Amino acid sequence: MVAEALAEDEATLWPEARIDQAPGASAIGEVVGAWGHRSDVPTNLWTALVESATSRIDVLGYAAPFLFELDTRTPQLMARKCAAGARVRIALADPDCAHVRERDDLEQLGGTLPGRIRNALTMLGDIAEVEGVAVGLHTIHLYNSWFRFDDQAIATPHLYRYRGYQQPALHLRRLSPFGIFESFAEQFEQVWGTVRPLGVTAP
Repeated sequence: MVAEALAEDEATLWPEARIDQAPGASAIGEVVGAWGHRSDVPTNLWTALVESATSRIDVLGYAAPFLFELDTRTPQLMARKCAAGARVRIALADPDCAHVRERDDLEQLGGTLPGRIRNALTMLGDIAEVEGVAVGLHTIHLYNSWFRFDDQAIATPHLYRYRGYQQPALHLRRLSPFGIFESFAEQFEQVWGTVRPLGVTAP
């Protein structure tokens, strides 16, 4: 079979043949993997997702420094992908906004969250100046973080009082415009529409 020869799932190659592509259908097929904590997601999976992306990378979170700590070359790799035509959008929380103070209290971080955000922005270096890269600050009270790499993503729902690395994580693969993946992707677009570009002073 073609699917076997390509080592791919048949439903991935011919999604129109699936009965779960209709609105309201089960989307369990989009869940590639699941972990009790984000820290359990294998490092090589994060690296592979970044390296495999060719058209878009979207990041939404409060600070998310771990993504750049896993491999210090990540910002440079993102820049090279943009040079090849990809688009990178990174939305982190405004370290001076009220929601960050609330989140810091909620996670019992002792006032360190603003500093962690500023540290993550420092890790990005000059990537915000690269054509195809957009970095912005949001003031939204997030209910999840989102890391998209083309049609794959890691989503981490935010649980009460849990810190980032403690949150559960879902590895998703887009199979339908009506599935789990698309719901998270649409939320990213909603939040992205509110971000203030890095370097622009808040009114």
